[in-house]
Amino acid sequence: MATSPCSSGVSSASSAGLGAEAALEIRTRSVEQTLVPLVSQITTLINHKDKPKRSDKTLQAIQRVGHAVNLAVGRFVTVGEAIANENRELKEEMSIACIEAKRAGETIAQLTDVANLDRPESDGRITIFTDKTGVVKAARLLLSSVTKVLVLADRIVIKQILASRNKVLATMEQLEKVSSFQEFVQIFSQFGNEMVEFAHLTGDRQNDLKDEKKKARMAAARAVLEKCTMMLLTASKTCLRHPDCESARLNKEGVFHRMRLALEQVIEIVTDSRPSRENEMAAISIYTSIKEFKNKVEGLRENLYFLSKENLSTMLELILEHTEDFTDSAYTSHEHRERILEQSKQAKTELEQLVSVWMQAQSQKTKDIAEDLEVAILKTCQCMNELKRELHHAATSLAADLLRYHADHMVLKALKITGVEGNLEAVAEYTCKLSEQKEQLVETCRLLRHVSGTEPLEITCIHAEDTFQVIGPQIISAAETLTLHPSSKIAKENLDVFCEAWESQLSDMSMLLREISDVFEGRRGEKRAYLSLPRPGKHNANLKALKPVKLDTEEQAKLGKLGLELHLLTSDVDSETEKWEDQENEIVRHGQSISSMAHSMYLFTRGEGLLKTIQDLFHQAEVIYIEKTGTSKLSKMLLRASLCYSCI
Repeated sequence: MATSPCSSGVSSASSAGLGAEAALEIRTRSVEQTLVPLVSQITTLINHKDKPKRSDKTLQAIQRVGHAVNLAVGRFVTVGEAIANENRELKEEMSIACIEAKRAGETIAQLTDVANLDRPESDGRITIFTDKTGVVKAARLLLSSVTKVLVLADRIVIKQILASRNKVLATMEQLEKVSSFQEFVQIFSQFGNEMVEFAHLTGDRQNDLKDEKKKARMAAARAVLEKCTMMLLTASKTCLRHPDCESARLNKEGVFHRMRLALEQVIEIVTDSRPSRENEMAAISIYTSIKEFKNKVEGLRENLYFLSKENLSTMLELILEHTEDFTDSAYTSHEHRERILEQSKQAKTELEQLVSVWMQAQSQKTKDIAEDLEVAILKTCQCMNELKRELHHAATSLAADLLRYHADHMVLKALKITGVEGNLEAVAEYTCKLSEQKEQLVETCRLLRHVSGTEPLEITCIHAEDTFQVIGPQIISAAETLTLHPSSKIAKENLDVFCEAWESQLSDMSMLLREISDVFEGRRGEKRAYLSLPRPGKHNANLKALKPVKLDTEEQAKLGKLGLELHLLTSDVDSETEKWEDQENEIVRHGQSISSMAHSMYLFTRGEGLLKTIQDLFHQAEVIYIEKTGTSKLSKMLLRASLCYSCI
C-alpha cells in the first residue's frame, strides 16, 4: 500500500526529532487530511538549514510559516472548543487538548518572530535559530494535542453511529412483537427513517476509512442491511397475514437474525473492536501463501541463512494442501484438476532442486554456484506463477459457466409458478434443485476467494458465499409458505423479494468475477463506464450550476424514502419488460434504459454509485425526462426526487 502524504510527513517530522509520539495511528482520511498541511509546515520549520548568514527573504519566509501555523491552530481550536461545548462528556478532555494546542502554536509563532532577532541574546529572548530543541518540543506538543482533538471529535462521530444503531435495534424489537397491520405500518415507517439515517452515517464512515479491508467489510454489512430491509417488510407482513404458518415464522426470524449480525459487524468496524469470531476470516488464501513463499525464495539472493529448508518446505506443503480445495471439488473440470496436480508435482521438484543448490551455495561460494542458485530461484518462482494461473483459470471458468447456466433463473421462476399452483410435490422438486445450485455457488465463492488477489476482494467473496448460504433456505421457506397459501398476494410478493435478492447476488458475483480478472491481468483500478450516465456536454445546456448542500436528518430521510420507492418502481419496470418476447423491441429497450438510469439515482440516495453530486442527479433526471416512453409513474417519482432537492 502506498504511503500517504500525511504518513510520510509524520515520518519526516519524527526523523527530525519529534519522536514516536507524533507517529500516531490515523484510521480515517478526514483526520489525515486535516493533519497534512500542519505536518508539512512544521516539517519545513524543523528541517530548515542553519546558515551563518541568513537573507531577509529566508527570515521572512520562516516567520510567515510560523505565523500561518499559529493562525491555523487558532481557527482549529475555535472549532474544537465549539465541539466541546456541545458534548459535555468530552468537554474537559477537549478543552485541555485545545489549550495545549493553542499554547504550542503561540510558542512556534514567538520562536519564528523576526523581531526577536534584533534583540541581543542577553535579553534572554530565544528564536528558532538559537533553540532548535524548543521548536521540536513545541511541534511535538502541537501535533500531539491537535491529533488528540481530532480523535476526540472522531469519538463523537462514533457515538452518533452507536446511538443510531441503538435506535434501529429498539425499533426492530418492536417490529418483532407487533400483532396488527396498523401498528406494523406505523412502526415500520419509523424504522425506515432510522435505517436511512444509519445508512448515511455509516456510508460517510465507510468512505472515510483508510483501511481497505475494513472498508470492504463495512460495504458488505451495509449491503446486507439494505437488502434485508425490504425482506423484513414482506416477511413480517406474511407472518402477520398467516400467523400460524411455521415456514413464514422461520422466514421472518432469519431476516431479523441476519440484520442483527450485520449491525454488530458495522459497530465492530466503527469501534475497531476485534472479536474472536474475526479469526474465522483469517484463513490464508492460496494467492497470499504463494506471494509469501516467493518472497522467501527471492530473499535467498540477499541472505542464504535467513530461513531453513524445513521452513520453506512447510510453506509449500501448506500451499499444496490448499490446492486440494480445487482438486477435491466435484465442480472442478477433469482438465483443470489434472493440470493443477501436474503443476503441484512440478513445484515439489523445483523446490528440491532449489534446496540442493542452496545447500551447496552455503558451503561453496563460487560464481558457478551463484548462477545455478539464480536459475533455481527463477524456475521455482516461475513454477509457482504457473500454478497460480491454473488455479485462477479453474475458479473463474467454473464461476463463468455457473453464471451463464443460471442466467435464465429457471428454478426461481418454476418455484413461483408451482407455489401459486399449490403444487407441493413440484415445489419440493425445485427446492432440491435450488439447494444444489446454492451448494455450487457457495463452493465457487470459496474457490474464487483463493484467487481473488486482494484482501478486499477476499472479503467480498466471503460475503457472496454467506449470502447464497443464507438466502437459499429463505427462498425455500418463502416458497413453502406460498404453496400452503397459494392465493395469498403477500406470500407471493415475499417470495418475489427473496428471489430478487438471489438474482441481485448473482449479478454482484458477475461484477466480482470481472474485478478478480482485472486484478489478475494487472488492470486493477480501471473505472468501468456506466452507460446510462450522461456524458459531459450532453443534455445539460440549460442546467444552472448548483451549489453543494448538506442535508439534515429529516431531509435525508425524505430523500431516502423516495429512493426506496423509486427502487420498487424500477423493479416493477424490470419485471414488466421481462414479459415481452421481443427483447429488441424499441419500447423494451427504452424501458430498460430508463430503469437502469433510475437505479443509479436510487444508489445516489444511499450515497453510492457513480452519481456523486446533486448536479449529476439533475443531469440523470433530465435524460430520463427526455427519453421517457410511457413511464409517467416513474417520471413523476423522479420529479418528486428532484423537487425534494430543489427545495433544500
